[in-house]
Amino acid sequence: MKTRLETLCKKNVADCTYEELYRALLALVKEESGKRQEETKGRKLYYISAEFLIGKLLSNNLINLGMYEEVDKILKENGKSMAELEEAEPEPSLGNGGLGRLAACFLDSLATLNLPGDGVGLRYHCGLFHQNFKNNLQNETPDYWLNGAQWADDGKKTYSVSLAGKEYEAHLYQLDVTGYEGRTNKLNLFDLDTVDESIIEEGISFDKEDIAKNLTLFLYPDDSDEAGRKLRIYQQYFMVSAGAQMILEECVQRGCTLHDLADYAAIQINDTHPSMVIPELIRLLVEKGIAFEEAVKIVTKTCAYTNHTILAEALEKWPEEYLEEVVPQLMPVIRKLDKIVKKKTKDESVSIIDEDGRVHMANMDIHFTHSTNGVAALHTEILKDSELNNFYKMYPEKFNNKTNGITFRRWLLSCNHELAGFIESLIGGGFKKDAMELRKLAAFESDKEVLKRLMEIKADNKKKLAEWIQKKQGVSVNPDSMFSIQSKRLHEYKRQQLNLLYLIHQYFEIKEGHLPAAPVTAVFGAKAAPAYRIAKDIIHALLTLSEVIAEDAEVSKWIQVVFIENYNVTAAEKMIPACDLSEQISLASKEASGTGNMKFMLNGAVTLGTLDGANVEIRDCVGDENIYIFGQNSPQVIRRYERGDYCAREWYETDPNIRRAVDFIAGEQMMGKGDKKSLERLKNELVGKDWFQTFPDFSAYAVRKNQAVADYAVNPEKWAKMALKNISGAGFFSSDRTIEEYNKDIWHLG
Repeated sequence: MKTRLETLCKKNVADCTYEELYRALLALVKEESGKRQEETKGRKLYYISAEFLIGKLLSNNLINLGMYEEVDKILKENGKSMAELEEAEPEPSLGNGGLGRLAACFLDSLATLNLPGDGVGLRYHCGLFHQNFKNNLQNETPDYWLNGAQWADDGKKTYSVSLAGKEYEAHLYQLDVTGYEGRTNKLNLFDLDTVDESIIEEGISFDKEDIAKNLTLFLYPDDSDEAGRKLRIYQQYFMVSAGAQMILEECVQRGCTLHDLADYAAIQINDTHPSMVIPELIRLLVEKGIAFEEAVKIVTKTCAYTNHTILAEALEKWPEEYLEEVVPQLMPVIRKLDKIVKKKTKDESVSIIDEDGRVHMANMDIHFTHSTNGVAALHTEILKDSELNNFYKMYPEKFNNKTNGITFRRWLLSCNHELAGFIESLIGGGFKKDAMELRKLAAFESDKEVLKRLMEIKADNKKKLAEWIQKKQGVSVNPDSMFSIQSKRLHEYKRQQLNLLYLIHQYFEIKEGHLPAAPVTAVFGAKAAPAYRIAKDIIHALLTLSEVIAEDAEVSKWIQVVFIENYNVTAAEKMIPACDLSEQISLASKEASGTGNMKFMLNGAVTLGTLDGANVEIRDCVGDENIYIFGQNSPQVIRRYERGDYCAREWYETDPNIRRAVDFIAGEQMMGKGDKKSLERLKNELVGKDWFQTFPDFSAYAVRKNQAVADYAVNPEKWAKMALKNISGAGFFSSDRTIEEYNKDIWHLG
């Protein structure tokens, strides 16, 4: 290996720059991963997703290919470090949140399980955006990640896509996806050669109507205006049309007659962004001489749909006139599909095209795929019982649950070497391929030496995070404090604002002499969509509060608020191993699953959460005594919405702790450091609306969080046992298990 590296670099390893080493290793990994490509026999999966949050790939690929230990040894022997090498790698900006990270984990597991399955997506030039903070406000700039050496190779193919009557060439790029001791699959990314990064003006603004130059510039372009909404349709159709053409071409090359497409391809629609693949495939099959009715049957047998949310705004609905303008070739197909549905039932709620002329993507997905799955047991039951009950009555056989999972290679082996090595010393290495082997750790829950070592590893990871924060943001953090971490997309239903109110409440409690059992560092990582005003207001309030507390000598000894800039996979890999208390505090019934909750528990954090999403199954795996559950449950929340009787102002006026915390947001100290308009808007939103019911859960949250802090401080052995129990119970949440279930019940690959 050393000789190969030095041959590629044309110098000794000790004399190489990290950039030179990165490029050489990238070439070696591509060479090794190429040897593991296998011919597909039988059915192959195409996982279509708007996002693939793959993160940096070097370490993960080295682990999967069995090269990591040797490379690490060579680097150390030559005065180099893997950590410094990783800094030389640009992070692909192809996703934002859990949806994209899940897709990346699924690709890893498919390859690990030796299943033929490729990803299909877009090659965004500037990702969502690069986040930084100015005057305690989120500032968005382009994330230029394509400038360095790339993992994706030119696929040397283009596919013609018609948009608004003009032809565009979708250029294919292919990235190897390595499995752990498994095969190599592909992530297929489409781009447009005419895209021009120079059209980006101040921040991330650009001409949204110049499609030839803007089509793949950004993930989720601002859709607060008509041009932005249409651009999303342009993007989505570009992705699925090129993808559909590629799929049909590959299947025909393998002997498919198209009549038997479902024997060669399984297509998974990841949320509603790729929904247009259904009418596009039908259109292409009809174009190739297949009758419309048969084409519908073929596509229904080939495609399956994953629902990721019950939030109405996330179930896409496009005005007919938008689709007529951007994809006129699809509208005859969509109208025919709508007629089929309307012949089947008089229930307007399940129509594809509603009476206001809006095309419902999720409705089309459910009618014209053979499977609809939720992503956690609770989420799927909510879909069946309420949100999609009308569909469930029509197609009970289509509905199934596939609880999300994470790849342990990335979220333990790659980002927490010390813990992974310790686990292997206790139970052997079988957990790397069979995550349920982690259950063997339960045998050590009374072993004081094991518990002590577990907490030493956590302390080491906390020091590493503190050093990273100091280096990246110039902020000094106390590694001996309890690290409470809430890292996820900034959205009101995830309730970062509940954490905000708690921190303000604690500020007053400390001022009154009611000291917490231990100092707490509250760490946040989140991006808010550029047009999501209230989400940006919550970020502003947290950053402003951070300043207020930092300047108060009395309070800052006990609380610190840290907001990580530009939260991404790299940041998550530092934060998750260091976490003591995992904040999973979404409003019950609103989080479909969550996957951060799984990553934190795997790394020995204890969950503080509502009975929402996969938190329910985490509790089942670890037991009530090893998780801090609080707040309303899903039936209570759903009933409150149905009654429509929740009045935030009543809670504000009758609970003095809530009133005190909310008033502080727009009070003198915050106003002295923050933006008056932003702070007042957030206060008014909470008092006047509080749509995600922060106030009813506030007291229960404060009590349970304080109990967690006390347990951490007063009984470290109990805490260590809880941490061990969480790690030992994490095996169920492997994405390998999830993929095995998808394959057994839906895909039937190979």
